[in-house]
Amino acid sequence: MEHPAIEALTTADAERLREARLRALADSPDSFGSSYEREAAFSADKWAERLSNPDGRWFAATAGGRIVGLVCGLEEHPGHVHLLSMWVDPAARGTGVGTRLVEEVVAWARAREAVEIGLWAVDRNHAARALYARFGFVPSGRVMALPSNPALMESHYLLSLVFRTARADDLAAVVDLIADDRIAARRTGTYGDTHRTAFEAISADPNNELIVAELKGEIVGTMQLTYIPGISRDGATRLLVEAVRVAAHLRGQGWGRRMMEWAHARGRARGCAMVQLTSDKQREDAHRFYRGLGYAQSHEGFKLPLG
Repeated sequence: MEHPAIEALTTADAERLREARLRALADSPDSFGSSYEREAAFSADKWAERLSNPDGRWFAATAGGRIVGLVCGLEEHPGHVHLLSMWVDPAARGTGVGTRLVEEVVAWARAREAVEIGLWAVDRNHAARALYARFGFVPSGRVMALPSNPALMESHYLLSLVFRTARADDLAAVVDLIADDRIAARRTGTYGDTHRTAFEAISADPNNELIVAELKGEIVGTMQLTYIPGISRDGATRLLVEAVRVAAHLRGQGWGRRMMEWAHARGRARGCAMVQLTSDKQREDAHRFYRGLGYAQSHEGFKLPLG
């Protein structure tokens, strides 16, 4: 097979979309929530309507003029894109077509300034799940029966276009965010060698991650995640969340909740059985926030300076 090209379909491609989509449904009926019988009955106008939606974009991989791969990106509400209808023809599998199609949806979502991409994948579709994992999709915790075959379960995955692992050139902004707080200001210090040394240690430790939120080139949030293997709780791994900060101009807009939900998904992807954190007793607003997320104030925390 020749190296497939990737193209964005237009309303002029309605019949091509129909032919490829029906092949996909016939080839992999247990990979989609819809069915061949349902979509074979769609009118020509219905296929054109799919391609004319201003909030959606269909991408196709083509070889010799024939579609050998399909995917759709749909912005279901502002900032949130759904990746759906992903399929690669059996003859094109193993050639990187799936990777290139996902890349197109990610690039399209970024161009629309989306903050995340979600998708559903059937649990037994190990190849698809491995593909999405390579892009950084993590389970959100939502599961349901496949609508077209309730005997199969599918899970929901999310890829954040905002949250990522911090880089060295983010560090000064991270320190400023942490210090922009009346409680933490004095103990954070001024950005310097001690912070760079700490960052190097975090980056070298596979059980530690310094995470940032970036919007339009600005670092607007940060948190540190630590994965703690343990003997108690039957050998469970715990996720520890520390130093959660959101830029002052974005507070009260739901970004703290988004950060924590992303951290929870990250913990699930690492096999953590629970998440824990501490919060200064003076931070009453933070306590209400964490309780609103379902956290229980189940323990008393103790600290002892060693310096």
